[in-house]
Amino acid sequence: MTAPTPYTAPCTIPSKAQIRRWRRYLAEEISEARIYAALAERTHGKEAEILGQVAQAEYRHQNHWRQLLGEHAFPEPKPSVSARILELLAKNFGSVFVLALAQRAEGRSPYAEDPDATEAMAADEAIHEEIIRALSTAGREKLSGNFRAAVFGANDGLVSNAALIMGVGASGVSNSMILLSGVAGLLAGALSMAAGEFVSVRSQRELLDASRPTQVTLDVAHQLDINQNELELIYKARGMSEEAARHRAMERFGHFTCDCDPSLSFRDLEEDQEAGVEHGALGSDVGAAASSFCFFASGALIPILPYIFGVQGPFAMLLAMLLVGLALMLTGGVVGLLSGASPFKRGLRQLAIGYGAALATYLLGALFNATIV
Repeated sequence: MTAPTPYTAPCTIPSKAQIRRWRRYLAEEISEARIYAALAERTHGKEAEILGQVAQAEYRHQNHWRQLLGEHAFPEPKPSVSARILELLAKNFGSVFVLALAQRAEGRSPYAEDPDATEAMAADEAIHEEIIRALSTAGREKLSGNFRAAVFGANDGLVSNAALIMGVGASGVSNSMILLSGVAGLLAGALSMAAGEFVSVRSQRELLDASRPTQVTLDVAHQLDINQNELELIYKARGMSEEAARHRAMERFGHFTCDCDPSLSFRDLEEDQEAGVEHGALGSDVGAAASSFCFFASGALIPILPYIFGVQGPFAMLLAMLLVGLALMLTGGVVGLLSGASPFKRGLRQLAIGYGAALATYLLGALFNATIV
């Protein structure tokens, strides 16, 4: 990266408020340039080139604030703690999470409303948000399937078991019964999730296998009447044009080779099957079941941790809900981060949903306890 050009002193004396604001902007631009430069070093090809050019734009922005600040640009302002953490992540990991945070930072740029920032700088920041959004799309797509299963499986375990122990605890039973209920809820929920995922993936695989062409055209082609069109009908039923179907049938009878017209030579699914091409995108049914079991169990374990370690009475329930709340904020925040939304707001949404379910079962348990008494 090229070094920033020397600053020139401003013509007017800035106020203290302006100096503070400009130094804050300068610190942010320094941090963003470092982040993009670090990400560029950890990538390659077109992505690295794009990130390098975005870093250059941040250097231009730095120069603007250095020129306005003049001697007040020194000593160089330090980025915030969160910005330095992001720099560390970018230098050592370089992931979609860093890009997602950078996207949010670009989206919060105040340059459009600040008269001291140029229109070009405000436009740059708006464009940078879209650039980073586009670069992070591929990473989000890669994470979407497995990430969705992990987050929502864990969240299901959190909410369902938290609601369960709150309802059972409010009914006035002993701590051992609450723990037993929590463990039973963990196992029942995790096994149910695993069974459902196994059946879903296995059924989908069986459905696709049932639709896959068989080897019949290889086994009986030599016995067919060449003057009849049964073999052509198979290929037409699979979506080939009449001309391509006839050409393919003639290949099967040995009258044509692929050298006749390669565009008409159709590699159908039966040949893919011979080559070992499978429906790999579905993954393993056993693997999907095991993953669902683990994800659900990891979430369902959190509400019963205080009871496992022998915490007693109302404090155990309070501690359990505190742990659940932290976990819900974490899962919601990660979802918000990857989706480009506010992590805090998404965390609060998850928290409200989870605590709402727990409150409903707690009231039901309390009602049941009052009725028994």
